[in-house]
Amino acid sequence: MRAGLFWLNDRQWARIEPHLPRGLTGPDRDDDRRIVSGIIHVLQSGARWRDCPGEYGPYTTIYNRFNRWAKRGRWCAIFEALAKPG
Repeated sequence: MRAGLFWLNDRQWARIEPHLPRGLTGPDRDDDRRIVSGIIHVLQSGARWRDCPGEYGPYTTIYNRFNRWAKRGRWCAIFEALAKPG
């Protein structure tokens, strides 16, 4: 792993993973943890999607996941679930 990249640690991932969509039709999704880490990296760094490091996967996959989930309200649902106490 290259230094300076953001990766969700096990504790962070354990809190996020239960809130991800399941049982969707279509092809299997790429590694969710890697993709979500890439999305967070781009949002934290302010980089263009095109400049997302290759370690996270194709930048088109990173952007498409972010964009589709945003349009469907999935990010809001994840953030709301994580913000609930307990």
